[in-house]
Amino acid sequence: MTELLFVYNANGGALNGLLDTLHKTLSPSTYSCSLCALTYGAFTIRPEWAAFLRQLPVTSVFLHRDELRAQHPELIGQPLPAAFQRTAGESWQPFLTPQELNQTNLPGLMALVRERL
Repeated sequence: MTELLFVYNANGGALNGLLDTLHKTLSPSTYSCSLCALTYGAFTIRPEWAAFLRQLPVTSVFLHRDELRAQHPELIGQPLPAAFQRTAGESWQPFLTPQELNQTNLPGLMALVRERL
């Protein structure tokens, strides 16, 4: 089975989430997580993204950068935000780069994911 691992360039937790929401609302041009900006509104996941994820034929997992360090130390040092792909028993491979995420919108992100799967 194929898995996708999406990693936000932000730390997890309620306080960090609030600070990120303020940052992306007040100064979107300096916000460092395009994956967050693309897939989340002010407080919740964008409905069209959630619906898209449900119809994918793969398992999708989302982590914040601090969670990545604990759960997948082999990916430390990879530029974020990013997405990685693996098939059972294989190692993680790049799937979406920060540059690709920085240069797209939500429909473009969904098209990239569909195209690469």
